[in-house]
Amino acid sequence: MPRSSLMGQFVRYLVTGGLAFVVDFGLYALCLYKFDWFYLLANLVGLVAGLVINYIMSIAWVFSECKRVLEDRKTAEFTIFAVVGFLGVGINELLMLLMVGGFKWDEMISKMAAAVLVLMWNFGARKMMLFREQKTV
Repeated sequence: MPRSSLMGQFVRYLVTGGLAFVVDFGLYALCLYKFDWFYLLANLVGLVAGLVINYIMSIAWVFSECKRVLEDRKTAEFTIFAVVGFLGVGINELLMLLMVGGFKWDEMISKMAAAVLVLMWNFGARKMMLFREQKTV
């Protein structure tokens, strides 16, 4: 799959998201079970760590063939990237609250379901806002 194709980017984003999720999920489980933190706080800690991993890999690998809309304004770029991510965190927290707090579903299964939905939001929003165009040679 070409690096510049939407499908190629999405596949790389899945790998990146997978790595970010492993960090997120690992910290979530550590905080939840080892430190006995409230599940929403544990979730937030994992999500923030995953956001940082995701940003670094998105710039360096996922969207490397794209013209970065705000490449010359890195602070603005990271801010938008983070805002999308924090909206994703909000969506994730709401989903966790509904699934665990409302429906009484298992915390780990709820975490996985929420992660899939938020992954789709994050990829679509970041692609549209920050990495729309291909680089010109």
